[in-house]
Amino acid sequence: MLKELTLPRADGSLKPYIPHGEPLPIVPAAPPRTRVAYAAAHVVADPLADNDPTLRVALDWGATLAYRRHLWSLGLSVAEAMDTAQRGMGLDWETSGELIRRSVAEARAEGAKDRIACGAGTDHLDQNQASSLVDVERAYEEQCASVESAGGRVILMASRALAAAARGPEDYARVYGNVLSAVSEPVVLHWLGEAFDPALKGYWGHDDLDLAMESCLGIIGEHAPKIEGIKVSLLDAEREVAMRRRLPEGVRMYSGDDFDYPGLILGDEEGYSDALLGVFDAIAPAASLALRALDEGDEERYGEVLSPTVPLARHVFRSPTRFYKTGVVFLAYLNGHQDHFRMVGGLEGARSIIHLSEIFVLADRAGLLADPEQSAGRMRPVLALAGVS
Repeated sequence: MLKELTLPRADGSLKPYIPHGEPLPIVPAAPPRTRVAYAAAHVVADPLADNDPTLRVALDWGATLAYRRHLWSLGLSVAEAMDTAQRGMGLDWETSGELIRRSVAEARAEGAKDRIACGAGTDHLDQNQASSLVDVERAYEEQCASVESAGGRVILMASRALAAAARGPEDYARVYGNVLSAVSEPVVLHWLGEAFDPALKGYWGHDDLDLAMESCLGIIGEHAPKIEGIKVSLLDAEREVAMRRRLPEGVRMYSGDDFDYPGLILGDEEGYSDALLGVFDAIAPAASLALRALDEGDEERYGEVLSPTVPLARHVFRSPTRFYKTGVVFLAYLNGHQDHFRMVGGLEGARSIIHLSEIFVLADRAGLLADPEQSAGRMRPVLALAGVS
């Protein structure tokens, strides 16, 4: 019988807890037939690197690539070097470029070369200096070329530099038009909302999201042959559906809504969203089982598997949302995918012990502690470090 843990709770109390959830089976699966499903994958820091993790990046390449193999084995595709991998929050472009090259090579070796897409942005620009639109275009083009030369497909990430340099929607139209004209293959656009990154406020040239959507749709309509889809991460299900219904034929909506993904992926009589989600890194076994049920037309089973993951997702992605990476990595640690709870940039300290304790409870309830005894054993030293014995 599992021993009880003492967990700090939101009301300031310490309460006993014994894991009691039924772990979901983790079985190899083919890619889903009815949806495209990307998990935006996290990176594993090297905990033994003798450096300042807030200034320099050191990855555990073995564990990082092993997690990608885990995702592929469950039938999921990998969105590489995205914000879940801490782009803009500790992971620099030099390391991102190496991550992309290694992951694309790993995908090829695993027979998954068509199941990886990689983030290209402008984050190698000096963040302490103002950038011109020309600077932004060149930075985008450099990273796109790097991804394509590695054999990857491009996810054109939202750019902090463009948000700072642009004076209106016409500047976005110019930059995206020039960058899209230079790529070899259709890309996935990336609209990351202010909740995920405050520096992206006013993206597409408008603070008003309705006007921003019109600006974005205008760019998509003009360059549709160069656009495979768009990932929308606004945590606004109604807006995602409204935009989905207006996309040109052949352009996919990739949901980035880590709050309302079950309904958006299921869809309605007018269509559905595919998935490009950070939460799929954290709930990969559930995502795999649910998508398999959807392939079989079993919507009831789909809901039974995914619904219990929503409270966990909403907690992991709670405000300030940009720190969701801490919860994603913590779950990987609890489930034995890495031997430590250390992060690039020292972000393991970005969430409280109360927050982490609630993740443990919600993951247990959702069947996402693959080995509850192992997870409890890994939870104890985290609690002890916070003074909870």
